[in-house]
Amino acid sequence: MYDLDYNSRNMGLKDKLCKLSFWYILLIVILAGVGTLTLYSAANGNWNPWAMRHITRFGVAMLLMIGLAMVDIRYYYNGAYIFYFATLFLLVVVEITGHIGMGAQRWINLGLFKIQPSELMKVGMVLFLARYFSTTTLQSIRSVRGIIIPVIMTVIPVALICLQPDLGTALMLLFTATIILFVVGVQWWKFALVGVIGAALLPVAWNFLHEYQQNRVLTFLDPERDPLGAGYHIIQSKIAFGSGGIFGKGFLNGTQTHLNFLPEKHTDFIFTMFSEEFGMVGGLSLIFLNMLVIAMGYIFASRISNYFAKLVVIGLNTNYFLYVFINIAMVMGVLPVVGIPLPLISYGGTVMFSIMSSFGIILCMKVNQDNDINFSEED
Repeated sequence: MYDLDYNSRNMGLKDKLCKLSFWYILLIVILAGVGTLTLYSAANGNWNPWAMRHITRFGVAMLLMIGLAMVDIRYYYNGAYIFYFATLFLLVVVEITGHIGMGAQRWINLGLFKIQPSELMKVGMVLFLARYFSTTTLQSIRSVRGIIIPVIMTVIPVALICLQPDLGTALMLLFTATIILFVVGVQWWKFALVGVIGAALLPVAWNFLHEYQQNRVLTFLDPERDPLGAGYHIIQSKIAFGSGGIFGKGFLNGTQTHLNFLPEKHTDFIFTMFSEEFGMVGGLSLIFLNMLVIAMGYIFASRISNYFAKLVVIGLNTNYFLYVFINIAMVMGVLPVVGIPLPLISYGGTVMFSIMSSFGIILCMKVNQDNDINFSEED
């Protein structure tokens, strides 16, 4: 049993608030504001049904973020395993009695709202891996035996999420875990070996994919094979990008979106809608804002002395990067369509609260970056 012992254990609320990164918070607020205005436009200049709910959820999520940033860092360390296994249990519950929506069984219906445990696992897995590797020696990590447990604890939720099915989220978890394994010192040849084995098993894995997932891959390779079916989304997305030009058609003036040629304009394809109205300049500006948030996250990690906190920030920041990268690459036709929203911009409550919770934990680690944190064995 380990506990955290550091010299600022009695840091007051005022001290913690002063150590928050207000530039980081400002960027988050700006992105949410952009999302609200884009959803306002998506509804043809109406606050309902999306924009008002989006900004309301963000307000509540902002309070949650600040609250999580104020939590004693010891609670994240001591509760890492508990949170992981509780979330893993929820994933099992989803497989048994989960709520089905849009052909997938991903949610637990609690009456007033639904939760998506796979989103919680993105945080839970990072906390688990950070806790595990913060108490593991480099010699153990470089041995095969030393990484068996973290690999198993990664594969189990990935497999459960694949069964929902939600291949996009499963791949995000897998890639985030891979980055953490690389950071802690796992040798590159082990990744290469897994890569070779994975490539060899691709024909077998193909047969386990659902038909719609196979169609997504085939459509990614050739969108014109089914222009009115599986290829419709990406073809219309590319048309919208092109019609936006350099400076866009103007706020509320996107033709592909407002004439309803572009599906899912308020969720997965919202970046396409934004780029049609504000052009390449607007799209690049939005990417730049996201890159600033991501860069600041990695800068926080580089300045944190405690290994557990450093790994948590790297993992959660990588998760946010994957959201942004996969969504934008997907709507531009660089990756297959996998149903990953653009955080803070796309409409959706579960992702909003998941991402804002991640930001809150990152800020908590940042608040404690200068503290002398040590792991000490309890008697």
